Amino acid sequence: MKAFNDLADFSNEEIRALVELAGRLDTHPEPDALKGKVLSLLFLSPSLRTLASFQAAMTRLGGGSFVISPDMSIHGLETRPGIVMDGAAAEHIREAVPVIASYGDAIGIRAFAERKNIETDMAETEFNSLTGLVDTPCINMESAMNHPCQNLADWKTLDDLGVPANGGKFVLSWAYHPLALPLAVPASTLYMAAKRGMDVTVLRPEGFELPDPLMQKATAAADAAGGSITETDQRSEAMEGAHIIYAKSWSSTRHYGDKIGDKKLREQHLDWCVDEPWFDVAQEDCRFMHCLPVRRGVVVADDILDGPRSVVIQEARNRMLAQMAVLHQMLGG
Repeated sequence: MKAFNDLADFSNEEIRALVELAGRLDTHPEPDALKGKVLSLLFLSPSLRTLASFQAAMTRLGGGSFVISPDMSIHGLETRPGIVMDGAAAEHIREAVPVIASYGDAIGIRAFAERKNIETDMAETEFNSLTGLVDTPCINMESAMNHPCQNLADWKTLDDLGVPANGGKFVLSWAYHPLALPLAVPASTLYMAAKRGMDVTVLRPEGFELPDPLMQKATAAADAAGGSITETDQRSEAMEGAHIIYAKSWSSTRHYGDKIGDKKLREQHLDWCVDEPWFDVAQEDCRFMHCLPVRRGVVVADDILDGPRSVVIQEARNRMLAQMAVLHQMLGG
């Protein structure tokens, strides 16, 4: 495996093999599988689970890792092309990334969307410019429109729960958040559930529709796997018979890059906080999923997070296991 950037790059059989490997590495550890291997981790965006889970994964497989982030005690990094570097930054990303990559056998890169122009972000312009600087195997630790490590962990979580692929109903729901957040998780989660073959409903207020190209990509995956995609702003319609509700906040695509317009629109939907009445028409054992971090009392009620519906901790642990499988395939020889 040379790259792990998007679930769309892999067949369902390959994904299921990775999920199976993740489970096997959990029950039958291989503490020397990556002995002597080094993973370079470049975080241009903040993280808790991604950082910790990748370091834990490498350690459990016998390898090592190191982390570089502009928030650490390194000199400032310039990212703008064609700039005269007479300001605070002492090094350009075009030199920094190849150097960081050269110290490891693979590199993980995390770089959020700029959220200024939606076409630029959907084209993964920034992330592709970074990966184009290296020739070592590369892992997408979250880009403008993708979070494949989260998606693989979520696929495993659905399998662990016994949620059916074909016939399982998956609700991807927008939730209120005081900030305009990236599209990476909702876009790639939609694709993951569709590719798994589930019947997926996108529940969102008007103005928070996912872009047509992302919906079309997911629809094609659903058609191929025997699933379906629908979209609504009606909560009861979306939740009827649901096996899973996956809550996530995201920017208004109607006001993309417009903070004031986005803020005015999202503040009309403070009541989009998942609580028990949302589950009235769902399956009795409908579960709540979220990639974390999550704001209690804003995105979801405490009773849901602390109750039997929530599987967010299981999801988070599966991040480590899924990434162990990716690293094993990428560096295991």
